[in-house]
Amino acid sequence: MLAAPSLDLVIRRATVRGHDQPQDIGVRAGRIAAIGAGLRCDAPEIEVGGRLALPGFVDSHIHLDKACLLGRCGHCDGGLAGAIASVAAMKRDFTAADVYERGARVIEMAIGKGTTRMRTHVEVDPRAGLRSFAAIKALKADYAWGLDLSICVFPQEGLTNDPGTEELLVSALENGADLLGGCPYTDTDPAAQIERLFALARRFDVDLDFHLDFDLDPSWMHLDEVCRQTQLHGWGGRVAIGHVTKLSMVPPDALAIIGRKLVDTGIALTVLPATDLYLMGRQETHARPRGLTPAHLLAAQGVTCSVATNNVLNPFTPFGDGSLLRLANLYANVAQCGPHEFEQCLDLVTLSPARLMRLDDYGIAVGNPADLAILDAGTPGAALAEISEPVMGFKRGRLSFERPPAKLNMPVAGKPARPMG
Repeated sequence: MLAAPSLDLVIRRATVRGHDQPQDIGVRAGRIAAIGAGLRCDAPEIEVGGRLALPGFVDSHIHLDKACLLGRCGHCDGGLAGAIASVAAMKRDFTAADVYERGARVIEMAIGKGTTRMRTHVEVDPRAGLRSFAAIKALKADYAWGLDLSICVFPQEGLTNDPGTEELLVSALENGADLLGGCPYTDTDPAAQIERLFALARRFDVDLDFHLDFDLDPSWMHLDEVCRQTQLHGWGGRVAIGHVTKLSMVPPDALAIIGRKLVDTGIALTVLPATDLYLMGRQETHARPRGLTPAHLLAAQGVTCSVATNNVLNPFTPFGDGSLLRLANLYANVAQCGPHEFEQCLDLVTLSPARLMRLDDYGIAVGNPADLAILDAGTPGAALAEISEPVMGFKRGRLSFERPPAKLNMPVAGKPARPMG
């Protein structure tokens, strides 16, 4: 029994990774103040009955500004170029109120599925202006009670070929954007875009997050230039790349070489399973390639890797419910991960994206914010395998949502249920 008299809340009998018996988690002033079996105190208690406690899920790559567009777009089943064109046509009419409403819907989904940290990419260009950025800034403030939101502004349709875009990116960085993104494959001069973005990142001292190499031709890669610029500017540990589906098409020896380069340059990688699977290989009539980069293999080499949402209910991904656990399970299925790799796949939506986003205060440890998801599972492996529902979540020690477990209505003893019909 550990005495911890001055606590605001105790979460009783939680299964915590790294401990061989259920632990009590004591919270004071929004932070974890004590972890131990049988904490003695007079604080209010929440009994979780041995359920799994995880640090809140971390979504390292999502697009809130273009979420929930199904029903207003004419393109829902094409490839990457078609999806970009479809949203490009719609975003001219986006208002701040519209972006706010759709983004709020997804944030609320995510909070209810246990996400407590998120990085959203936001398109900034002469068509969208700063309207979407203004809406996302408002969401960041209004939903801080349940989720910490980081804003990455980026040029979806090019930079060097789109006059006025760089000035808008600068304005966003001057007015609260947290980091800068890129999309070289849509630029007429991809290398020049990469160079300009690194210059801006240094000017504003922000991290970079690129959409990169989003096709299935491994004969050439913009990754090489991103690696070169990362080393040139000393930006190791501050650069992430997303999609990189080309890496799904390289043999193991080549993948190992690229993995070593990513480790050496300090570049992190995010895989977006729902989008990558939906968009890649659509031109094939049969034997379609998966287009899913093997993040778990690169992570085993020491690359910081994550699995994230990307898009929700739009032409890029006409699916989504805000659940990162579901996406980790989807990744594990498609990547053919065995049970011995389930915990590693869980890391791809918790510990690893926290490293990618440089969240130094993340995790179930004394002193860290009490950002927790309680899952209806007894072990991490079971949570991944069964896509266990989170039954409650906490943000800075405050209960942010509750989801009672399903109640089965069993027939009365001695009275067998009658078949319907």
